Amino acid sequence: AGERIAVVGRNGAGKSTLLHVLTGVEPVDAGRVTVGSDVHVEMVLQIDSPDPDATVASVVVPGRPIHEWASDARVREVLNGLLGGFSDELLQSRIATMSGGERRRVQLARALITECDLLLLDEPTNHLDVDVIAWLVDHLKSRPKLAIVVVTHDRWFLDAVCERTWEVVLGKVEEYDGGYSAYVLAKAERDRQASSSEARRQNLLRKELAWLRRGAPARTSKPKFRIDAANELIEGEPPPRNTTELLAFAGARLGKSVFEIRDVTMDVAGRTLLEQVTWNIGPGDRIGLLGANGAGKTSLIRLLLGELPPAKGKLITGVTVKPAYLSQHLEELNPAWRVLEAVEKVANRVEIGKGRELTASQLCERLGFGTDGQWTPVGDLSGGERRRLQLTRLLMGGPNVLVLDEPTNDFDVETLTALEDLLDSFGGTLIVISHDRYFLERVCDDTYALLGDGGLAHLVGGVDEFIQRRRAARGQAESSQPKKGQSNAAERRLLEKDLARIERSLARLDTDEATIHGQMAEMSTSHDLLEELNRKLQQMSAKRDGLEAEWILAAEALN
Repeated sequence: AGERIAVVGRNGAGKSTLLHVLTGVEPVDAGRVTVGSDVHVEMVLQIDSPDPDATVASVVVPGRPIHEWASDARVREVLNGLLGGFSDELLQSRIATMSGGERRRVQLARALITECDLLLLDEPTNHLDVDVIAWLVDHLKSRPKLAIVVVTHDRWFLDAVCERTWEVVLGKVEEYDGGYSAYVLAKAERDRQASSSEARRQNLLRKELAWLRRGAPARTSKPKFRIDAANELIEGEPPPRNTTELLAFAGARLGKSVFEIRDVTMDVAGRTLLEQVTWNIGPGDRIGLLGANGAGKTSLIRLLLGELPPAKGKLITGVTVKPAYLSQHLEELNPAWRVLEAVEKVANRVEIGKGRELTASQLCERLGFGTDGQWTPVGDLSGGERRRLQLTRLLMGGPNVLVLDEPTNDFDVETLTALEDLLDSFGGTLIVISHDRYFLERVCDDTYALLGDGGLAHLVGGVDEFIQRRRAARGQAESSQPKKGQSNAAERRLLEKDLARIERSLARLDTDEATIHGQMAEMSTSHDLLEELNRKLQQMSAKRDGLEAEWILAAEALN
C-alpha cells in the first residue's frame, strides 16, 4: 500500500519548497533526490498555470474521446465530486474564463484521474466545502496503493488521510509516526523530554492532545494512540474548557438571552433564505454554523447583528450584548501604526474571567505577535498578519458575544492552536462560520445548518449529519431529474443551463474570494494593494446579490 505523509510547519517554513524538491522543480544545493524511473508523480500546486486556451476536457481527460472516458467510473466520480458534474458546457469551458479556485479544482481532478504512483498535494482543501472535503477523503481512502504527500493546515483532513507526519522546522524535517493526532502526542512527549524552556507551547500541545484523546462528538477518524503513553502524558489534564465556570461568567455578563428571532423570514436579493424561523441563542452558547455556498450564513449573522432587517418576524437582542464581528473583509488601519499601538488604540487591558486580565502586549503574544513583531508597522504586515491583528483588536474590546466568519483563513496550525486555546477561556457566546471541520469541533458545542429549504436545523450529529443530509439531498435531486421525452424538455434544458451558469458564477465568486484571501495571506505587500484587494471583495459581495436574484427567478420558472 502507498504511504500517506502529512507535511506540517509554520507559514514560510518551506513546506511547499519540500514538495518542489521531491519533484525536481526546485534544485537542491547539496545532496541528491532520487525518484525511480518507473514511478509516475503527479503534483497539484497552490497556484497552477495551465494553458488559458485549453478546455476543461483537454486538461482533465486529454486526448480521450467522450465515448471512451464516459464509462470510466473514476472519471465520472471525480468530475461529480469536484466539479459538480460533466455537462458539455462545463467540459468545453475555457480555462481563461475560470477563477483561480476553479482552475485548482480542475487541476486536482486531472491529478486524481491520471494513473500515478505518487500524488503531491499543496493545500488541496482550499476552496472546498466541508462535504466535498469529506468526499475527497473517501476517494483517497478507496485507492490504498496510491502514495500521497500533502501540505495542508486542515487538521481533520490530515488525521483522516495520513499515517506519517513530517514537520518542517528550522530548515530540517522531523519525522513522526501517525497522522495529526499522533503527531501532537509525539511532539508533546519530545518537548517534555527535551527541556522546559517552551513551557507554554508544551501546555498547548498537551491540552490539544487531551481533547483529541477524549474524542470529539462528531469525529469520524479516531487517532491510533499508544494508549499508555498518551494517558501518562495527559494524566490530570482538565478538559479544554471549564463549561460550568464559563456559563456562570457568561450569564453574569449577558443575562438570560443573547439573540432571539421569532417567526423570522429573511429575503436577500429576492431569494428567501429563512422562512418563519424561531431561534434562541443563550449566554455561553458555542455555535458552529454550516451551509452550502450561498445558503445565507453570513446574511444570517448580519441579521443577528442588526445589519440586515428581517422581511417578517422579530429580532430581540439582549440589553447587555456587546458583540464583536470578525468578517472576511480587512478593516482599514493607519499603516504607520505599530502592531502594539494598533491594539492599544482599543484598550490597554482586557478581562478574561475570574478577575484575570491580559495586557495588550500579552494578548498580542498569545496570537503570535512576539516582542519584535509587536513593533512592526501595520503597513508592512501580510494579509494573514493583518487578519490576526484584526482579531486581536476585536478581543481587546472585551466583547461578550464573538462572531467569527471563516476565522481560520490564512492561519497556520500553530496560530490556530493558539486561537483555540484563547477561545477556551472566552466567557461569552461564540458563533462560528467555518469550512475547517477540526476547528468547529474543537471550539463549538452545537451545530446548526442552513440546508436551503428555508429552515434552520439543529444537527445533533454535527458535521457528520450535515454531510449525510447534503448527500441525501443531492441524491434526491438527481433522481428527480426529468426523463427524456418529457413535455417542454427543450425549455427545461435551457432553464437548467441558465441555473448551471448562475451557480458556476456563484462558485467562481466563492473561489475568487478565497484566492484573494490567499494572496493577502501569503505575501507581504503594500497597504494600498491590500486595500485594493479588500475593495474587490466588497465588489464581489455586491455581484453575488445580483446573481442570487437571477437564480431565484430561474429556479421558480423551472419549478
